[in-house]
Amino acid sequence: MDLALLDVLLSILHLLMIGFNLFGWIFKATRRIHFWFTMLTLSCWTLLGIWFGLGYCPITDWQWKVKEKLGEKNLPDSFIKYFVDKVTGANSNAELIDILTLGFFLIAIAISIKLNFFHKKKHDG
Repeated sequence: MDLALLDVLLSILHLLMIGFNLFGWIFKATRRIHFWFTMLTLSCWTLLGIWFGLGYCPITDWQWKVKEKLGEKNLPDSFIKYFVDKVTGANSNAELIDILTLGFFLIAIAISIKLNFFHKKKHDG
């Protein structure tokens, strides 16, 4: 497969995963899988993070290998920082991006837990 195409596909995959992690709880039909998907993401960030560094994402790892073969250098630790920088043309603060990423992710997890495990179903009558 062409490396440039693979890079684009990995970016699309990243954006879909980020979107689902943040908003998958909105739709009743995806709430259960959203919970498990966020737990998988959290496991990568923490459990795999024991060996590869806190916040580790295997997809970012794969994509950075592709980008390096395409000649990109000095890639940040975070795909989100990379993407924000690409979109804005700025050199965003990596620590701020990490804090915002974690904060919004934890909010999405809390909502998912509430909706999946503590949301009372309304009964008629």
